[in-house]
Amino acid sequence: MPSDTPPDGRARARSRRIRPYTLTGGRTRARHELLVEALVSVPEYDPRLPETLMPESRMLYEHARSRASIAELSVAIAAPLGVVRVLISDLVSQGAVYVHATAHTYQHDREMLGRILDGLQRLPV
Repeated sequence: MPSDTPPDGRARARSRRIRPYTLTGGRTRARHELLVEALVSVPEYDPRLPETLMPESRMLYEHARSRASIAELSVAIAAPLGVVRVLISDLVSQGAVYVHATAHTYQHDREMLGRILDGLQRLPV
């Protein structure tokens, strides 16, 4: 019979105790558009900030010290993408983390798309 406990056992135990809507205060949408591939980083690490954050936000803040995508952060703290988006959005609003622009941001910018295409064409085959 397969075990439904992940190798470390802690992530599933925590998720059973705390419902996602509790972590987000009932919010289901982030204030900022955060795609799963969006990279998040900490522009200036404040060692005092983690003490003021709830555990999941603290983990996100610490993991974002080395640039990571929303998807990677979701896996790192074993939380659903929707929850991570809301919590990261809160950290963005506080100025604690920075979300780097994705190609989606430039989808209507013909000049940027031309520069990307030019760069791709220069790559060795």
